[in-house]
Amino acid sequence: MSVDVYINFNGNCREAVEFYAHVFETEAPKIMTFGEAPSHPDYPLPEEAKDLVMHTRLNIDGSNVMFSDTMPGMPFTEGNNITLAFVNSNMDHIKTVYSKLKEGGKVELELQETFWSPLYGQVTDKFGIMWQLNFDNGQTAT
Repeated sequence: MSVDVYINFNGNCREAVEFYAHVFETEAPKIMTFGEAPSHPDYPLPEEAKDLVMHTRLNIDGSNVMFSDTMPGMPFTEGNNITLAFVNSNMDHIKTVYSKLKEGGKVELELQETFWSPLYGQVTDKFGIMWQLNFDNGQTAT
């Protein structure tokens, strides 16, 4: 599987990913918006977030680079908006890696099932690097 770069933007992700697709002459990106995600009654989606990019990716010379916007009101610091995504098809390996990364670090999101993956979590390691861990059974959104 892979370790991929994940870049967050502050409302201009669509513009950025279309720019990078042009620069690197990739296929047009498939974009999933926050408005396309299943709604959650406890967390209503603000109207201004519905067209923001929840997830997209480009394959740039063999490397996956993933992109999304942050939700309105969420902290955003340009320059600190890059995380690493560990994508793997072995749940036990993901759990082991997650457990090791959280030692001395900070759990951002416990490993759990999401609408796009049976196992997903986020942790910032002891060096301040944020990791997204995602199970890929070949059927998850790319």
